[in-house]
Amino acid sequence: MDTTISSNESQHQNLFLQQYKTPHQVVPFDLIEETDFKPAILKGIAEEDAEIENIINNPEPPSFENTILSLQHTGKTLGRVQTVMSNLLSACTSDFLENLAQEMTPALIEHSTRIMYNEKLFERVKAVKNSCPKLTHEEQKLLDNTYDGFVKLGIGLSMTKKEKLQALNQEKSLLQLQFSQNVLKDTNRYKLHITNKEELSGLPELQMELAHDAAKQRDLEGWLFTLQQPSFAPVLTYCDNRSLRKRIYVAHSTLCIKNNRYNNLAIVRNIVNIRLQSAKLLGYKTHAQRVLKYRMAKNPAKVEKFLNELLIAYKPTAIADYEKIEQYAKKVEGSRFRLQPWDVAYYSHKLQLEKYNFDAEMLRPYFELSKVIKGVFGLATRLYGITFKENSSLPVYHKDVVAYEVYDNDGQYLAILYVDFYPRDNKKSGAWMTSYQGQWIEPSGENIRPHVSLCMNFTKPTETKPSLLTLGEVSTFLHEFGHGLHEIFSQCHFESLSGTNVYWDFVELPSQFMENYALEKEFLHTFAFHYETNEPIPDELVDRVISSRHYNAGLGCLRQLSFGLLDMAYHTLTEPLSPDIDIIEFEKQAWAPAIIGNQPKLRKCMTTHFGHIMAGGYSAGYYSYKWAEVLDADAYSAFQEEGIFNQQTARRFRQELLSKGATYHPSVLFKNFRHRNPSIKAMLNRDGIKVHKNK
Repeated sequence: MDTTISSNESQHQNLFLQQYKTPHQVVPFDLIEETDFKPAILKGIAEEDAEIENIINNPEPPSFENTILSLQHTGKTLGRVQTVMSNLLSACTSDFLENLAQEMTPALIEHSTRIMYNEKLFERVKAVKNSCPKLTHEEQKLLDNTYDGFVKLGIGLSMTKKEKLQALNQEKSLLQLQFSQNVLKDTNRYKLHITNKEELSGLPELQMELAHDAAKQRDLEGWLFTLQQPSFAPVLTYCDNRSLRKRIYVAHSTLCIKNNRYNNLAIVRNIVNIRLQSAKLLGYKTHAQRVLKYRMAKNPAKVEKFLNELLIAYKPTAIADYEKIEQYAKKVEGSRFRLQPWDVAYYSHKLQLEKYNFDAEMLRPYFELSKVIKGVFGLATRLYGITFKENSSLPVYHKDVVAYEVYDNDGQYLAILYVDFYPRDNKKSGAWMTSYQGQWIEPSGENIRPHVSLCMNFTKPTETKPSLLTLGEVSTFLHEFGHGLHEIFSQCHFESLSGTNVYWDFVELPSQFMENYALEKEFLHTFAFHYETNEPIPDELVDRVISSRHYNAGLGCLRQLSFGLLDMAYHTLTEPLSPDIDIIEFEKQAWAPAIIGNQPKLRKCMTTHFGHIMAGGYSAGYYSYKWAEVLDADAYSAFQEEGIFNQQTARRFRQELLSKGATYHPSVLFKNFRHRNPSIKAMLNRDGIKVHKNK
């Protein structure tokens, strides 16, 4: 295939088709053109097909080296281009890339199916497994995973069922792409333009300035609000204008259910039904049963038991939390006032201010982003001895992105870290960690180090102020940084076992573990200085934050549980969702046990923009956040016992948990660190929850 195109009498080289000639072989974003993706994908498919043929036609008897190891190293070109394309679709998309993703998905699904249903290839894998070769523990794990990968994707099915499963996988992938694109476009479509300043009474100065800048960028007078988290959430929390709070609440809660081209209701139904059909073809009763076979939880019954135990433990506290907010609202507005969902954040904030003399906005001046970065990086230095060096010469995919080289405590190069902090119209909402290169060790002994990216949607700087974060945004940074450390510290021989390639209900442990530091006074004092005066954050203010840490802990947990219940309701279905089942009503019934307070007669829906379970990797897995919270609280309690900056404890945490990837079962890794099985007590204690046993 011709790998170049003519442009202005010069040759443009498609860099996906070779090893990158950049420092640390980082992605040369500045030299890649959108037209490079398709030919590189097609070339990558052809190359991997040829590599598979070489494996199955090898005249030598199947061995770990010539079959399992060879298979691990196929598809380098395709992996390069797919990694960049999939990440840009989330972080810096375009109409071109979205159309190309729709176009290329069928070919990519067909290609992956061709490999996983290759009987000759599987026979070689099975022959290696049956020969019981003498392998290291990690090699045996790779062999088992490779064999299981074929089995769980249906290598034993009849040809008719395989063809049906392939068609379903292709349809599902296209639907998930459409789901995500609809959410982004419907989010970007909404603009709340305000020209009367009095309507925005109560909003902090910074929020007003951000909204004014947003309007100015579109040549508008006044203030502009969007459905991006840093824009709409403060309206719900601070705006005195109840009708305005309702408008933006309704806009967000009705994303992708309106009668327009971005409606996701039918797409949700089809995704759920396709997952069920696929599970049944593979011999499972439900999608959840299929997924959980390869999770710590193992089966749906255990997940449901776990969620119900938390519901029993937290719901009384959550009800008490809500009643206090409701009583406060009635005290302010009168006994006939009826608290609605668009009121909860507003009056909760007012009550918190009255009860603890604490407002999250009080912290913003001390959380200037550049100082927070130094604080978070400094925490890793203090715990693990690693350092971060900004390198502006490394190419990035957007001007907002900053690239760092990460060095170990002995000065050895460890990783590349990209950080992308601000929202954009071509960037999906939320926060996530991803990789442009994983970690593995070549047969020659060369340790290939990871290239990690942290993507967030934080408060942007204004014309007069730098980026000033909320405590929640600081926690989010710590969370994604924890995922990043899981990748950065990886020391595995095989990429498929390295870093965050672990069980889905274990992957949130390293990230949620880092969040614990957000309320540690000693940590805050390392970076929390007023952006104007450089005065350190007052101890008295930190004490108020800490004293309020249990505020609404019950409500917070119930919110997470509602998402977990909804996820399991969809994915424990044994029969398809029929056209006469209303998705909105299904949602309402599914999470009803975790919903408290007044619910308006409003057709709203979260499912239609719940990317985690509909388009991400969390289907039948949203419980993982709470599951891992038990693990992270217990793991952090070891630091509380031995010193939150104890380097020996941190070294053990790095060695036993963060560096091992999926080379051992998560329960083994946890026990190696904690010297016992996890307990729920640490999480309940952290949240201030007292469980009253029935006598």
